[in-house]
Amino acid sequence: MPVDSPGNPLGVLFAAFNGFQRTAALKAAIDLDLFTAIGEGHTTPSALAQRCGASERGLRMLCDSLAALGFVRKEGGRYALDPDLGGFLDRHSPAYVGSAANFLASPMVTEAFGSLTAAVRKGGTAIAEDAVLAPEHPVWVDFARSMAPLAGLSARLLANLLEASAGAPWKVLDIAAGHGMFGIALAEENPNARIVALDWANVLAVAQENARAAGVADRFRTLPGSALTVDYGQGYDLVLLTNILHHFDVETCDVLLRRVHAALGPGGRAVTLEFIPDEDRISPAEAATFALVMLAMTPRGDAYTFPEYERMFRKAGFARSELRELPPSVQRVVISYR
Repeated sequence: MPVDSPGNPLGVLFAAFNGFQRTAALKAAIDLDLFTAIGEGHTTPSALAQRCGASERGLRMLCDSLAALGFVRKEGGRYALDPDLGGFLDRHSPAYVGSAANFLASPMVTEAFGSLTAAVRKGGTAIAEDAVLAPEHPVWVDFARSMAPLAGLSARLLANLLEASAGAPWKVLDIAAGHGMFGIALAEENPNARIVALDWANVLAVAQENARAAGVADRFRTLPGSALTVDYGQGYDLVLLTNILHHFDVETCDVLLRRVHAALGPGGRAVTLEFIPDEDRISPAEAATFALVMLAMTPRGDAYTFPEYERMFRKAGFARSELRELPPSVQRVVISYR
């Protein structure tokens, strides 16, 4: 059995030690537009070197590593996109999500995890505490642009879960809208939905671009400011809380959810999309390990379980909450009824 085989205990450790190298290889390939080039028919190191503006030697070594890791296929000295992954990495594909690497492997994220030992000792991020949560922080503009394609896939799943295509006359508040893709998906599926997107003004400029591109700008309004202080207005049918609550401690979530409850009309629902681990807090793995991301990057954020969310929403005045799966997404949805 090879030493780096996942079935070998030593191989598991070796893979973990080298995990950052695999991330770097994937990001380099995305930066060079390598997967797009292969999809266009540039399949040899020499052809890829010319198309990507890199050395033939460098492309050969990178492509061989990517083939060994399963990101591309290699046969007879030529490379091909993996049938399962290629569509997500080829920029010409409508399923392209490669831009997510610009944020997920950004210097801010790598710096936070480079200081993880200190964060564990401290119980919160060891980098500047305002690095993520400061008002108008430019990182959220980068986030909005980088993560929009990936969020778009989840947004479609969420729109289906909420049966947006039924056409109910929804007034929707999208809190921490970022790229705006979740509200935009509802507006695309439901011609009777009107969206109010709340975020920092610099981030909302990206959301407005996406709304115009989707053809829903006439039903997409922006509300700049802090989710903890700005006046939401009232009478909403839906309030979207997508990937925001994990940034805060329970006390701050309580404040935010009371504001959400007050903004909803009779029969209104709060819709929370999050990484939600089981009560054992070790499964599923993607949700369980997200708690470590919050430890590394925020002062007091966490990955909360459904019972924890249930208590928060009940304390805020909601009548009941239900947990829904969102396959094939690794995230889950909590729907809370006013």
